[in-house]
Amino acid sequence: MIALIQRVNEASVTVDGDVIGKIGRGLLAFIAVQPDDGAEQVTRMVERILTYRVFPDAEERMNQSLKDQNLELLAVPQFTLAADTRKGTRPSFTRAAPPEKGREFFDMFLRECAARLPAIASGQFGANMQVSLVNDGPVTFWLETRAATAN
Repeated sequence: MIALIQRVNEASVTVDGDVIGKIGRGLLAFIAVQPDDGAEQVTRMVERILTYRVFPDAEERMNQSLKDQNLELLAVPQFTLAADTRKGTRPSFTRAAPPEKGREFFDMFLRECAARLPAIASGQFGANMQVSLVNDGPVTFWLETRAATAN
């Protein structure tokens, strides 16, 4: 599972002219599911995003997490994060999970986040979305969890 997280002052996602998800201060997380991902990767990614220390403490050091400060999360499905861009000028999406699996695990991700954080919003799986944000910093991180591979 892949997540691109951005610390934001505000963010929103719009589908067909309607705002379907909106947050104030917190994290915007773009989420991609990969073919070998399972429940373990979802749980690990939820834990990492909610506890990743990207917010300033009293000394202005990035020592606080989303959960520590009880901030908001906007999760947006984005399969293009799993693109293979190593060759050529057109991305390949063989590293992205099929849509059915992507939706299943994105929904699982949302349920686990909602059980641990009071304020979450989300984009719409499979929709053409417009995402607006005010990045704070800018602070942006790439997170990845991988399924164990057999030797």
